Amino acid sequence: VQLQACGGGLVQAGGSLRLSCAASGRTLISYGMGWFRQVPGKEREFVAGISWSGANMNYADSVKGRFTISRSNAKNTEYLQMSSLKPEDAAVYYCAAGNYDSNYRRYNLWGQGTQVTVSS
Repeated sequence: VQLQACGGGLVQAGGSLRLSCAASGRTLISYGMGWFRQVPGKEREFVAGISWSGANMNYADSVKGRFTISRSNAKNTEYLQMSSLKPEDAAVYYCAAGNYDSNYRRYNLWGQGTQVTVSS
């Protein structure tokens, strides 16, 4: 099974982007999923997670109220809607499957990452 993230790009501060992560090769309907981000020289940072049913979500404090995680089990895809973007949101964003909390070690499947750049 593979996770393919897309939707990154360059956006001005205050703008919005929507990231998608599609799974192929296997259904992830029973898996929690999440988004992490990383900038060079720093540890991978939890952004948001969603339970398999979509009923439970977790967010990093830094993105609460600005980012929304969602999923479509019918499409085997998760999404991250990012609004009111700030320069400090710039990073490579990774999707992951296996859990939906902030501990990256509890995720066992990772996508390749998509770059988000926010200009001030």
